[in-house]
Amino acid sequence: MSEESTVLAVAERFFAAVEAGDAATVRDSYAPDVVIWHGHTRQQQDRETNVDTLTQFIALTGDRRYTDRKLRFFPGGFVQQHLLIATSNGGAVLELPAALVCEVADGRITRLEEYFDNAAVIEWSQAPNFA
Repeated sequence: MSEESTVLAVAERFFAAVEAGDAATVRDSYAPDVVIWHGHTRQQQDRETNVDTLTQFIALTGDRRYTDRKLRFFPGGFVQQHLLIATSNGGAVLELPAALVCEVADGRITRLEEYFDNAAVIEWSQAPNFA
């Protein structure tokens, strides 16, 4: 399997796991010492903190899906631009344009940088039908 095929398979597995609400597979997609950096906070998270955050997001949402995906390989990683659409348990819909830049080694994500405008998340969480 080529490096490109391996890296893109990691990306597909990762995003499919988020859509399915499978936090265990997301955790396994990360290297133990992964660094996850968020552009909206300019803060880093470790694997366990990120998986805990994702678990909370999964609990708040009935479904999650990525649309308008543009997945691109680069040596040692991938970039994906997408629209994340998630529906809260109360029916509020989040439409979040985002981009992720990920470095991959040995079949796992070693660094993830996430870029999105947090205003959409704040508006979504304050919607009357959020919960």
